[in-house]
Amino acid sequence: MHYFDYIIAGSGLTGLYSAYLASRYGKVALITKSGIRESNSYFAQGGIAAVTDNEDLPEFHFEDTIIAGRGLCDYDAVNVLVNEGPLRIHELIEEGMEFDMSGGALSLGLEGGHHKRRILHAGGDVTGRKITDFMIKKVTSDTNISIFENYVAIEIITDGDSCKGLRCWNLNAGQEEIFLGNHTILALGGASAIYKNTTNPDTTTGDGVALAYRAGCRIADMEFIQFHPTSLYTREDKPYLISEAVRGEGAYLVNEKGERFMPALHEAAELAPRDIVARAIYKEIQSQKLPYVYLTLSHINPDRLSERFPNISQKCREMGYDFNDRIPVAPAAHYMVGGVRTDLNARTNIRDLYVCGELASTGIMGANRLASNSLLECLVFGYRAVKECERSMSGRPAAERSVSESDLPAERFFQKINKKGRTVVPGKFTMDPTRAQEFSELSNRISEILTVYAGIVRNRELLTRGLEKIEEESAGFVREGFELYNLMGENLLIVARLIMQSALFRHESRGGHYREDFPSEDKSYIFHIIQKLGEKITTLPVDTTKDNYSDKDNNPDYEHN
Repeated sequence: MHYFDYIIAGSGLTGLYSAYLASRYGKVALITKSGIRESNSYFAQGGIAAVTDNEDLPEFHFEDTIIAGRGLCDYDAVNVLVNEGPLRIHELIEEGMEFDMSGGALSLGLEGGHHKRRILHAGGDVTGRKITDFMIKKVTSDTNISIFENYVAIEIITDGDSCKGLRCWNLNAGQEEIFLGNHTILALGGASAIYKNTTNPDTTTGDGVALAYRAGCRIADMEFIQFHPTSLYTREDKPYLISEAVRGEGAYLVNEKGERFMPALHEAAELAPRDIVARAIYKEIQSQKLPYVYLTLSHINPDRLSERFPNISQKCREMGYDFNDRIPVAPAAHYMVGGVRTDLNARTNIRDLYVCGELASTGIMGANRLASNSLLECLVFGYRAVKECERSMSGRPAAERSVSESDLPAERFFQKINKKGRTVVPGKFTMDPTRAQEFSELSNRISEILTVYAGIVRNRELLTRGLEKIEEESAGFVREGFELYNLMGENLLIVARLIMQSALFRHESRGGHYREDFPSEDKSYIFHIIQKLGEKITTLPVDTTKDNYSDKDNNPDYEHN
Protein backbone atom coordinates (compact mmCIF):
# COMPACT_ATOMS: atom_id res chain seq x y z
CA MET A 1 0.00 0.00 0.00
CA HIS A 2 1.16 3.48 -0.91
CA TYR A 3 -0.63 6.59 0.37
CA PHE A 4 -0.30 9.95 -1.41
CA ASP A 5 -2.26 13.16 -1.76
CA TYR A 6 -1.89 12.97 -5.54
CA ILE A 7 -1.51 9.93 -7.77
CA ILE A 8 -0.39 10.86 -11.27
CA ALA A 9 -0.02 8.18 -13.95
CA GLY A 10 2.07 9.12 -16.99
CA SER A 11 5.44 10.80 -17.44
CA GLY A 12 4.81 12.91 -20.53
CA LEU A 13 4.67 16.69 -20.25
CA THR A 14 1.20 16.58 -18.64
CA GLY A 15 2.25 14.14 -15.94
CA LEU A 16 5.53 15.90 -15.17
CA TYR A 17 4.02 19.38 -15.14
CA SER A 18 0.98 18.47 -13.02
CA ALA A 19 3.22 16.53 -10.59
CA TYR A 20 5.43 19.58 -10.20
CA LEU A 21 2.43 21.82 -9.52
CA ALA A 22 0.75 19.30 -7.19
CA SER A 23 3.91 18.98 -5.08
CA ARG A 24 3.15 22.45 -3.72
CA TYR A 25 0.05 21.04 -2.05
CA GLY A 26 1.06 17.59 -0.86
CA LYS A 27 2.84 14.30 -1.52
CA VAL A 28 2.81 13.09 -5.12
CA ALA A 29 3.28 9.64 -6.68
CA LEU A 30 4.38 9.86 -10.31
CA ILE A 31 3.83 6.48 -11.97
CA THR A 32 5.11 5.54 -15.43
CA LYS A 33 4.77 2.38 -17.52
CA SER A 34 8.41 2.42 -18.63
CA GLY A 35 11.18 5.00 -18.19
CA ILE A 36 10.41 8.59 -17.34
CA ARG A 37 11.60 9.74 -20.78
CA GLU A 38 9.48 7.32 -22.81
CA SER A 39 6.57 9.47 -24.00
CA ASN A 40 5.16 11.27 -27.02
CA SER A 41 6.05 14.56 -25.34
CA TYR A 42 9.72 13.60 -25.18
CA PHE A 43 9.88 12.87 -28.91
CA ALA A 44 7.82 15.89 -30.03
CA GLN A 45 9.71 17.88 -32.66
CA GLY A 46 7.51 20.74 -33.76
CA GLY A 47 7.00 22.91 -30.70
CA ILE A 48 4.29 24.64 -28.69
CA ALA A 49 1.68 26.92 -30.26
CA ALA A 50 0.97 29.99 -28.15
CA VAL A 51 0.40 33.70 -28.72
CA THR A 52 3.56 35.52 -27.67
CA ASP A 53 4.02 38.02 -30.52
CA ASN A 54 2.53 41.51 -30.69
CA GLU A 55 1.31 40.81 -34.22
CA ASP A 56 -0.73 37.85 -32.97
CA LEU A 57 -3.86 37.59 -30.83
CA PRO A 58 -5.64 34.77 -28.94
CA GLU A 59 -8.60 35.41 -31.26
CA PHE A 60 -6.43 34.47 -34.26
CA HIS A 61 -5.22 31.30 -32.54
CA PHE A 62 -8.85 30.52 -31.69
CA GLU A 63 -9.95 30.84 -35.31
CA ASP A 64 -7.12 28.65 -36.62
CA THR A 65 -7.98 25.94 -34.08
CA ILE A 66 -11.69 26.09 -34.94
CA ILE A 67 -11.01 25.87 -38.69
CA ALA A 68 -8.70 22.88 -38.27
CA GLY A 69 -11.28 21.15 -36.02
CA ARG A 70 -13.81 21.13 -38.86
CA GLY A 71 -16.88 22.06 -36.84
CA LEU A 72 -16.40 19.79 -33.82
CA CYS A 73 -14.37 22.05 -31.50
CA ASP A 74 -16.05 23.17 -28.28
CA TYR A 75 -15.59 26.92 -28.24
CA ASP A 76 -15.32 27.22 -24.46
CA ALA A 77 -12.43 24.75 -24.30
CA VAL A 78 -10.59 26.44 -27.18
CA ASN A 79 -11.05 29.80 -25.46
CA VAL A 80 -9.42 28.42 -22.33
CA LEU A 81 -6.50 27.06 -24.35
CA VAL A 82 -5.66 30.17 -26.34
CA ASN A 83 -6.17 32.63 -23.47
CA GLU A 84 -4.41 30.71 -20.69
CA GLY A 85 -1.70 29.20 -22.87
CA PRO A 86 0.47 32.35 -23.01
CA LEU A 87 0.29 32.59 -19.18
CA ARG A 88 1.60 29.05 -18.77
CA ILE A 89 4.40 29.73 -21.29
CA HIS A 90 5.39 32.89 -19.45
CA GLU A 91 5.52 30.96 -16.15
CA LEU A 92 7.73 28.29 -17.70
CA ILE A 93 10.14 30.93 -18.97
CA GLU A 94 10.18 32.54 -15.52
CA GLU A 95 11.03 29.11 -14.07
CA GLY A 96 14.05 28.92 -16.38
CA MET A 97 12.83 27.12 -19.53
CA GLU A 98 14.83 28.37 -22.51
CA PHE A 99 13.12 28.53 -25.89
CA ASP A 100 15.04 29.39 -29.06
CA MET A 101 15.63 33.08 -29.56
CA SER A 102 16.36 35.28 -32.58
CA GLY A 103 17.42 38.90 -32.38
CA GLY A 104 16.57 39.08 -28.69
CA ALA A 105 13.02 37.79 -29.18
CA LEU A 106 11.42 34.36 -29.19
CA SER A 107 12.04 32.59 -32.48
CA LEU A 108 8.61 31.64 -33.80
CA GLY A 109 7.89 29.00 -36.43
CA LEU A 110 4.97 28.43 -38.79
CA GLU A 111 3.12 25.13 -39.16
CA GLY A 112 0.14 23.81 -41.10
CA GLY A 113 -3.20 25.44 -40.26
CA HIS A 114 -1.62 28.45 -38.51
CA HIS A 115 -1.89 31.87 -40.14
CA LYS A 116 0.65 33.46 -37.83
CA ARG A 117 4.11 32.47 -36.67
CA ARG A 118 3.39 31.32 -33.11
CA ILE A 119 5.27 28.02 -32.69
CA LEU A 120 7.86 28.21 -29.93
CA HIS A 121 10.66 25.68 -30.24
CA ALA A 122 13.75 24.68 -28.28
CA GLY A 123 16.94 23.14 -29.62
CA GLY A 124 15.58 23.52 -33.14
CA ASP A 125 13.65 20.30 -33.65
CA VAL A 126 13.87 18.70 -30.19
CA THR A 127 11.36 20.86 -28.32
CA GLY A 128 9.72 17.88 -26.63
CA ARG A 129 13.03 16.60 -25.33
CA LYS A 130 14.11 20.02 -24.07
CA ILE A 131 10.89 20.85 -22.21
CA THR A 132 10.51 17.30 -20.87
CA ASP A 133 14.11 17.26 -19.60
CA PHE A 134 13.48 20.66 -18.04
CA MET A 135 10.47 19.32 -16.14
CA ILE A 136 12.26 16.07 -15.23
CA LYS A 137 14.94 18.11 -13.46
CA LYS A 138 12.23 19.93 -11.54
CA VAL A 139 10.43 16.74 -10.61
CA THR A 140 13.45 14.65 -9.64
CA SER A 141 14.76 17.35 -7.32
CA ASP A 142 11.43 17.77 -5.52
CA THR A 143 11.29 15.83 -2.25
CA ASN A 144 7.48 15.84 -2.32
CA ILE A 145 7.47 13.72 -5.49
CA SER A 146 8.14 9.97 -5.55
CA ILE A 147 8.78 8.46 -8.99
CA PHE A 148 7.72 4.89 -9.76
CA GLU A 149 9.17 3.69 -13.07
CA ASN A 150 8.14 0.42 -14.76
CA TYR A 151 4.75 0.34 -13.05
CA VAL A 152 1.74 -0.64 -15.18
CA ALA A 153 -1.61 0.80 -14.10
CA ILE A 154 -4.00 -2.16 -14.17
CA GLU A 155 -7.20 -0.79 -12.66
CA ILE A 156 -8.81 2.40 -11.41
CA ILE A 157 -10.08 1.79 -7.87
CA THR A 158 -13.56 3.23 -7.44
CA ASP A 159 -16.52 2.78 -5.16
CA GLY A 160 -18.81 3.28 -8.12
CA ASP A 161 -19.02 7.07 -7.85
CA SER A 162 -15.55 8.29 -6.85
CA CYS A 163 -11.96 7.30 -7.48
CA LYS A 164 -9.79 6.08 -4.60
CA GLY A 165 -6.56 5.39 -6.47
CA LEU A 166 -4.86 2.88 -8.77
CA ARG A 167 -3.89 -0.75 -8.79
CA CYS A 168 -0.49 -1.15 -10.41
CA TRP A 169 1.86 -3.96 -11.36
CA ASN A 170 5.51 -3.46 -10.44
CA LEU A 171 7.37 -4.95 -13.41
CA ASN A 172 10.71 -4.99 -11.62
CA ALA A 173 9.50 -6.71 -8.45
CA GLY A 174 6.82 -8.82 -10.15
CA GLN A 175 4.09 -7.85 -7.71
CA GLU A 176 0.91 -5.85 -7.40
CA GLU A 177 1.00 -2.57 -5.48
CA ILE A 178 -1.86 -0.29 -4.47
CA PHE A 179 -1.75 3.51 -4.64
CA LEU A 180 -4.42 5.30 -2.62
CA GLY A 181 -4.98 9.04 -2.62
CA ASN A 182 -7.39 11.96 -2.66
CA HIS A 183 -6.82 12.78 -6.31
CA THR A 184 -5.89 10.65 -9.30
CA ILE A 185 -4.73 12.25 -12.55
CA LEU A 186 -4.39 10.05 -15.62
CA ALA A 187 -1.95 11.35 -18.24
CA LEU A 188 -1.21 8.07 -20.00
CA GLY A 189 -1.09 9.40 -23.56
CA GLY A 190 -2.77 8.20 -26.71
CA ALA A 191 -3.24 5.02 -28.70
CA SER A 192 -1.57 5.50 -32.09
CA ALA A 193 0.97 2.73 -31.50
CA ILE A 194 -1.94 0.31 -31.86
CA TYR A 195 -1.46 0.88 -35.61
CA LYS A 196 1.27 -0.81 -37.64
CA ASN A 197 2.90 2.37 -38.96
CA THR A 198 3.20 4.92 -36.19
CA THR A 199 5.44 7.71 -34.95
CA ASN A 200 4.62 6.86 -31.32
CA PRO A 201 6.65 4.91 -28.74
CA ASP A 202 5.67 1.23 -28.55
CA THR A 203 4.03 1.79 -25.15
CA THR A 204 1.40 4.19 -26.54
CA THR A 205 -1.33 1.62 -27.15
CA GLY A 206 -4.32 3.17 -25.38
CA ASP A 207 -3.96 1.62 -21.91
CA GLY A 208 -5.42 4.78 -20.39
CA VAL A 209 -8.47 4.64 -22.64
CA ALA A 210 -9.16 1.01 -21.69
CA LEU A 211 -8.59 1.69 -17.98
CA ALA A 212 -11.01 4.61 -17.99
CA TYR A 213 -13.57 2.75 -20.10
CA ARG A 214 -13.63 -0.22 -17.73
CA ALA A 215 -14.04 2.16 -14.78
CA GLY A 216 -17.15 3.71 -16.35
CA CYS A 217 -15.77 6.89 -17.92
CA ARG A 218 -17.26 8.36 -21.05
CA ILE A 219 -15.04 7.91 -24.13
CA ALA A 220 -15.45 10.46 -26.93
CA ASP A 221 -14.63 10.80 -30.63
CA MET A 222 -12.41 7.73 -31.02
CA GLU A 223 -12.93 7.70 -34.80
CA PHE A 224 -10.51 10.61 -35.16
CA ILE A 225 -6.98 9.25 -35.38
CA GLN A 226 -4.62 11.81 -36.84
CA PHE A 227 -2.08 10.47 -39.31
CA HIS A 228 1.02 12.63 -39.56
CA PRO A 229 1.56 13.28 -43.26
CA THR A 230 5.34 13.05 -43.29
CA SER A 231 7.15 10.24 -41.54
CA LEU A 232 10.44 9.08 -43.02
CA TYR A 233 9.67 6.00 -45.06
CA THR A 234 11.62 2.86 -44.24
CA ARG A 235 11.06 -0.81 -45.02
CA GLU A 236 12.46 -2.29 -41.82
CA ASP A 237 12.80 0.40 -39.16
CA LYS A 238 10.00 2.19 -37.37
CA PRO A 239 8.79 5.37 -39.16
CA TYR A 240 10.62 8.50 -38.04
CA LEU A 241 8.65 11.72 -37.75
CA ILE A 242 9.60 14.60 -40.07
CA SER A 243 8.20 17.63 -38.29
CA GLU A 244 5.51 19.77 -39.87
CA ALA A 245 7.85 22.67 -39.20
CA VAL A 246 9.99 21.45 -42.11
CA ARG A 247 7.10 22.28 -44.45
CA GLY A 248 6.66 25.46 -42.48
CA GLU A 249 10.15 26.47 -43.57
CA GLY A 250 9.23 25.94 -47.22
CA ALA A 251 9.67 22.24 -48.08
CA TYR A 252 7.57 20.89 -50.97
CA LEU A 253 5.84 17.57 -51.44
CA VAL A 254 6.34 15.93 -54.85
CA ASN A 255 5.28 12.61 -56.36
CA GLU A 256 7.53 10.06 -58.07
CA LYS A 257 7.55 12.24 -61.20
CA GLY A 258 8.82 15.20 -59.21
CA GLU A 259 5.50 17.07 -59.49
CA ARG A 260 4.01 19.11 -56.66
CA PHE A 261 0.42 18.06 -55.95
CA MET A 262 -0.70 20.09 -52.93
CA PRO A 263 -1.16 23.54 -54.59
CA ALA A 264 -4.01 22.15 -56.71
CA LEU A 265 -5.77 20.71 -53.65
CA HIS A 266 -5.65 23.50 -51.07
CA GLU A 267 -4.86 27.20 -50.97
CA ALA A 268 -2.28 26.61 -48.22
CA ALA A 269 -0.61 23.86 -50.29
CA GLU A 270 1.85 21.92 -48.09
CA LEU A 271 0.64 23.86 -45.03
CA ALA A 272 -2.96 22.69 -45.31
CA PRO A 273 -4.41 20.94 -42.22
CA ARG A 274 -2.87 17.55 -41.54
CA ASP A 275 -5.86 15.45 -42.51
CA ILE A 276 -5.91 17.00 -45.98
CA VAL A 277 -2.17 16.58 -46.53
CA ALA A 278 -2.12 13.00 -45.22
CA ARG A 279 -5.03 11.98 -47.45
CA ALA A 280 -3.46 13.68 -50.47
CA ILE A 281 -0.21 11.77 -49.94
CA TYR A 282 -2.16 8.54 -49.49
CA LYS A 283 -3.94 9.05 -52.82
CA GLU A 284 -0.68 9.90 -54.62
CA ILE A 285 0.86 6.69 -53.30
CA GLN A 286 -2.16 4.70 -54.48
CA SER A 287 -1.72 6.08 -58.01
CA GLN A 288 2.02 5.43 -58.40
CA LYS A 289 4.51 2.60 -58.07
CA LEU A 290 6.51 3.94 -55.11
CA PRO A 291 5.03 3.44 -51.59
CA TYR A 292 6.03 7.00 -50.66
CA VAL A 293 6.27 10.55 -51.99
CA TYR A 294 9.17 12.93 -51.59
CA LEU A 295 9.71 15.92 -49.35
CA THR A 296 12.07 18.13 -51.32
CA LEU A 297 14.24 20.79 -49.68
CA SER A 298 16.84 21.49 -52.37
CA HIS A 299 15.53 25.05 -52.85
CA ILE A 300 16.03 25.97 -49.16
CA ASN A 301 19.23 27.42 -47.71
CA PRO A 302 21.09 24.36 -46.35
CA ASP A 303 22.63 26.35 -43.50
CA ARG A 304 19.15 27.34 -42.36
CA LEU A 305 18.05 23.70 -42.44
CA SER A 306 21.03 22.49 -40.40
CA GLU A 307 20.46 25.20 -37.80
CA ARG A 308 16.70 24.75 -37.53
CA PHE A 309 16.54 20.94 -37.77
CA PRO A 310 19.81 19.47 -36.45
CA ASN A 311 18.27 16.27 -35.12
CA ILE A 312 16.16 15.48 -38.19
CA SER A 313 19.09 16.29 -40.46
CA GLN A 314 21.35 13.89 -38.55
CA LYS A 315 18.73 11.12 -38.55
CA CYS A 316 18.32 11.41 -42.32
CA ARG A 317 22.07 11.12 -42.81
CA GLU A 318 22.10 8.01 -40.60
CA MET A 319 19.38 6.52 -42.81
CA GLY A 320 21.35 7.33 -45.98
CA TYR A 321 19.35 10.36 -47.14
CA ASP A 322 20.47 13.90 -47.90
CA PHE A 323 18.21 16.21 -45.91
CA ASN A 324 19.25 19.10 -48.18
CA ASP A 325 17.90 17.31 -51.25
CA ARG A 326 14.80 15.11 -51.02
CA ILE A 327 13.64 12.37 -48.66
CA PRO A 328 10.92 9.68 -48.94
CA VAL A 329 7.89 10.20 -46.68
CA ALA A 330 4.53 8.54 -46.03
CA PRO A 331 1.73 9.05 -43.47
CA ALA A 332 1.82 7.28 -40.09
CA ALA A 333 -0.58 7.14 -37.13
CA HIS A 334 0.44 9.97 -34.86
CA TYR A 335 -2.20 11.37 -32.49
CA MET A 336 -5.40 10.21 -30.82
CA VAL A 337 -7.78 13.15 -31.19
CA GLY A 338 -10.55 11.63 -29.05
CA GLY A 339 -10.22 10.12 -25.59
CA VAL A 340 -11.74 10.33 -22.12
CA ARG A 341 -14.36 13.07 -21.99
CA THR A 342 -13.54 15.80 -19.48
CA ASP A 343 -14.83 19.21 -18.50
CA LEU A 344 -12.89 22.48 -18.48
CA ASN A 345 -11.14 21.49 -15.24
CA ALA A 346 -10.07 18.02 -16.45
CA ARG A 347 -12.80 16.29 -14.42
CA THR A 348 -14.32 13.03 -15.65
CA ASN A 349 -17.76 11.71 -14.74
CA ILE A 350 -16.07 9.86 -11.82
CA ARG A 351 -15.39 12.05 -8.80
CA ASP A 352 -11.69 12.67 -7.98
CA LEU A 353 -10.56 11.18 -11.29
CA TYR A 354 -8.98 13.68 -13.67
CA VAL A 355 -7.62 13.14 -17.17
CA CYS A 356 -5.24 15.43 -19.07
CA GLY A 357 -3.12 15.53 -22.20
CA GLU A 358 -3.62 13.33 -25.24
CA LEU A 359 -5.69 10.87 -23.22
CA ALA A 360 -8.33 13.54 -22.59
CA SER A 361 -11.07 14.68 -24.93
CA THR A 362 -11.54 18.29 -23.87
CA GLY A 363 -13.30 19.36 -27.06
CA ILE A 364 -10.32 21.44 -28.23
CA MET A 365 -9.15 19.30 -31.13
CA GLY A 366 -12.52 18.73 -32.78
CA ALA A 367 -12.10 16.41 -35.75
CA ASN A 368 -8.47 17.30 -36.43
CA ARG A 369 -5.76 18.61 -34.10
CA LEU A 370 -4.15 21.89 -35.08
CA ALA A 371 -0.37 21.43 -35.18
CA SER A 372 1.49 22.05 -31.89
CA ASN A 373 -1.66 22.63 -29.82
CA SER A 374 -1.07 19.37 -27.95
CA LEU A 375 1.88 20.41 -25.77
CA LEU A 376 0.03 23.62 -24.90
CA GLU A 377 -3.01 21.58 -23.87
CA CYS A 378 -0.76 19.58 -21.53
CA LEU A 379 0.24 22.74 -19.68
CA VAL A 380 -3.14 24.48 -19.62
CA PHE A 381 -5.22 21.54 -18.45
CA GLY A 382 -2.55 20.03 -16.22
CA TYR A 383 -2.60 23.36 -14.38
CA ARG A 384 -6.40 23.43 -14.26
CA ALA A 385 -6.58 19.86 -12.97
CA VAL A 386 -4.33 20.56 -10.00
CA LYS A 387 -6.10 23.81 -9.16
CA GLU A 388 -9.47 22.06 -9.31
CA CYS A 389 -8.19 19.29 -7.02
CA GLU A 390 -7.33 21.86 -4.38
CA ARG A 391 -10.61 23.72 -4.79
CA SER A 392 -12.57 20.50 -4.44
CA MET A 393 -10.91 19.68 -1.11
CA SER A 394 -11.58 23.03 0.51
CA GLY A 395 -15.31 22.44 0.85
CA ARG A 396 -15.18 18.85 2.09
CA PRO A 397 -15.63 17.63 5.67
CA ALA A 398 -12.38 16.56 7.36
CA ALA A 399 -13.44 12.91 7.22
CA GLU A 400 -13.50 13.05 3.40
CA ARG A 401 -10.09 14.66 2.99
CA SER A 402 -8.07 11.46 3.09
CA VAL A 403 -8.29 7.92 1.73
CA SER A 404 -7.38 4.84 3.75
CA GLU A 405 -7.39 1.09 3.26
CA SER A 406 -10.87 0.96 4.74
CA ASP A 407 -12.12 2.83 1.66
CA LEU A 408 -11.16 -0.02 -0.65
CA PRO A 409 -14.25 -1.53 -2.33
CA ALA A 410 -13.47 -5.16 -1.54
CA GLU A 411 -16.20 -6.57 -3.74
CA ARG A 412 -14.59 -4.92 -6.79
CA PHE A 413 -11.01 -5.26 -5.69
CA PHE A 414 -10.00 -8.66 -7.05
CA GLN A 415 -11.53 -9.51 -10.38
CA LYS A 416 -11.14 -12.01 -13.16
CA ILE A 417 -11.59 -11.62 -16.90
CA ASN A 418 -13.40 -14.37 -18.76
CA LYS A 419 -14.81 -14.65 -22.28
CA LYS A 420 -18.21 -13.33 -21.22
CA GLY A 421 -16.87 -10.26 -19.43
CA ARG A 422 -15.83 -9.49 -15.88
CA THR A 423 -16.81 -11.62 -12.90
CA VAL A 424 -16.09 -10.87 -9.26
CA VAL A 425 -13.91 -13.51 -7.63
CA PRO A 426 -11.35 -13.42 -4.84
CA GLY A 427 -7.87 -13.86 -6.23
CA LYS A 428 -4.45 -12.45 -6.82
CA PHE A 429 -3.16 -10.56 -9.83
CA THR A 430 -0.26 -12.36 -11.55
CA MET A 431 2.16 -12.12 -14.46
CA ASP A 432 3.00 -15.16 -16.61
CA PRO A 433 6.17 -14.46 -18.68
CA THR A 434 5.41 -17.43 -20.95
CA ARG A 435 2.47 -15.45 -22.38
CA ALA A 436 4.62 -12.57 -23.66
CA GLN A 437 4.97 -14.08 -27.13
CA GLU A 438 1.24 -14.72 -27.39
CA PHE A 439 0.54 -11.11 -26.48
CA SER A 440 3.11 -9.85 -28.99
CA GLU A 441 1.50 -11.86 -31.77
CA LEU A 442 -1.97 -10.59 -30.81
CA SER A 443 -0.64 -7.02 -30.81
CA ASN A 444 0.82 -7.46 -34.31
CA ARG A 445 -2.43 -8.89 -35.67
CA ILE A 446 -4.51 -6.07 -34.19
CA SER A 447 -2.15 -3.46 -35.64
CA GLU A 448 -2.56 -5.06 -39.08
CA ILE A 449 -6.35 -5.09 -38.72
CA LEU A 450 -6.54 -1.42 -37.75
CA THR A 451 -4.14 -0.35 -40.50
CA VAL A 452 -6.07 -2.20 -43.21
CA TYR A 453 -9.65 -1.73 -42.01
CA ALA A 454 -9.61 1.58 -40.09
CA GLY A 455 -6.78 3.51 -41.70
CA ILE A 456 -6.67 6.83 -43.53
CA VAL A 457 -9.50 5.86 -45.92
CA ARG A 458 -12.47 3.87 -44.58
CA ASN A 459 -15.85 2.53 -45.66
CA ARG A 460 -18.68 0.49 -44.21
CA GLU A 461 -17.46 -2.79 -45.64
CA LEU A 462 -13.92 -2.33 -44.32
CA LEU A 463 -15.02 -1.27 -40.85
CA THR A 464 -17.60 -4.04 -40.54
CA ARG A 465 -15.08 -6.68 -41.57
CA GLY A 466 -12.50 -5.13 -39.27
CA LEU A 467 -14.85 -5.41 -36.30
CA GLU A 468 -15.56 -9.03 -37.20
CA LYS A 469 -11.84 -9.75 -37.19
CA ILE A 470 -11.45 -8.08 -33.79
CA GLU A 471 -14.26 -10.27 -32.42
CA GLU A 472 -12.55 -13.32 -33.89
CA GLU A 473 -9.35 -12.33 -32.10
CA SER A 474 -11.31 -11.77 -28.89
CA ALA A 475 -12.94 -15.19 -29.11
CA GLY A 476 -9.59 -16.89 -29.59
CA PHE A 477 -7.76 -14.97 -26.87
CA VAL A 478 -7.14 -17.10 -23.78
CA ARG A 479 -8.22 -15.47 -20.52
CA GLU A 480 -7.22 -17.48 -17.49
CA GLY A 481 -7.19 -15.48 -14.29
CA PHE A 482 -6.42 -11.85 -13.66
CA GLU A 483 -3.00 -11.84 -15.32
CA LEU A 484 -0.99 -8.97 -16.84
CA TYR A 485 -0.89 -10.21 -20.45
CA ASN A 486 -4.59 -11.04 -20.25
CA LEU A 487 -5.24 -7.46 -19.23
CA MET A 488 -2.92 -5.93 -21.85
CA GLY A 489 -4.53 -8.02 -24.59
CA GLU A 490 -8.00 -7.04 -23.39
CA ASN A 491 -6.93 -3.39 -23.46
CA LEU A 492 -5.90 -3.66 -27.12
CA LEU A 493 -9.20 -5.29 -28.04
CA ILE A 494 -11.20 -2.61 -26.19
CA VAL A 495 -9.38 0.27 -27.91
CA ALA A 496 -9.68 -1.34 -31.36
CA ARG A 497 -13.44 -1.78 -30.86
CA LEU A 498 -13.90 1.80 -29.67
CA ILE A 499 -12.12 3.18 -32.74
CA MET A 500 -14.01 1.03 -35.23
CA GLN A 501 -17.45 1.34 -33.61
CA SER A 502 -17.18 5.11 -33.56
CA ALA A 503 -15.92 5.21 -37.16
CA LEU A 504 -18.81 3.01 -38.28
CA PHE A 505 -21.31 5.27 -36.48
CA ARG A 506 -20.16 8.47 -38.23
CA HIS A 507 -21.67 8.44 -41.73
CA GLU A 508 -19.64 11.31 -43.13
CA SER A 509 -16.07 12.44 -43.76
CA ARG A 510 -14.70 15.06 -41.38
CA GLY A 511 -11.15 15.86 -40.29
CA GLY A 512 -9.18 12.75 -39.42
CA HIS A 513 -12.11 10.47 -40.29
CA TYR A 514 -12.59 9.83 -44.01
CA ARG A 515 -15.34 7.53 -45.32
CA GLU A 516 -15.15 7.00 -49.09
CA ASP A 517 -18.79 5.83 -48.98
CA PHE A 518 -19.73 9.14 -47.31
CA PRO A 519 -17.06 11.48 -48.79
CA SER A 520 -18.64 14.79 -47.73
CA GLU A 521 -19.29 16.53 -44.43
CA ASP A 522 -22.86 16.22 -43.15
CA LYS A 523 -24.23 18.94 -40.85
CA SER A 524 -26.43 16.41 -39.09
CA TYR A 525 -23.24 14.82 -37.70
CA ILE A 526 -21.95 17.87 -35.86
CA PHE A 527 -21.77 16.13 -32.50
CA HIS A 528 -19.39 14.18 -30.29
CA ILE A 529 -19.78 10.40 -30.28
CA ILE A 530 -19.80 8.98 -26.74
CA GLN A 531 -19.16 5.36 -25.74
CA LYS A 532 -19.61 4.09 -22.18
CA LEU A 533 -19.31 0.57 -20.80
CA GLY A 534 -22.65 -1.25 -20.81
CA GLU A 535 -24.46 1.48 -22.74
CA LYS A 536 -25.34 2.14 -26.36
CA ILE A 537 -23.49 4.80 -28.32
CA THR A 538 -24.83 8.29 -27.60
CA THR A 539 -23.98 11.78 -28.81
CA LEU A 540 -23.28 15.19 -27.29
CA PRO A 541 -23.85 18.52 -29.03
CA VAL A 542 -20.83 20.65 -29.89
CA ASP A 543 -20.63 23.84 -27.82
CA THR A 544 -20.38 26.74 -30.26
CA THR A 545 -21.54 29.52 -27.92
CA LYS A 546 -19.23 32.51 -27.71
CA ASP A 547 -19.73 33.31 -24.03
CA ASN A 548 -17.43 35.75 -22.28
CA TYR A 549 -14.21 33.92 -21.48
CA SER A 550 -13.44 35.76 -18.25
CA ASP A 551 -16.83 34.81 -16.78
CA LYS A 552 -16.06 31.13 -17.21
CA ASP A 553 -12.52 31.54 -15.96
CA ASN A 554 -13.81 32.98 -12.70
CA ASN A 555 -16.32 30.18 -12.21
CA PRO A 556 -14.49 26.94 -11.28
CA ASP A 557 -17.77 25.01 -11.23
CA TYR A 558 -18.48 25.77 -14.89
CA GLU A 559 -18.79 22.63 -16.99
CA HIS A 560 -19.40 22.13 -20.67
CA ASN A 561 -21.20 19.08 -22.03
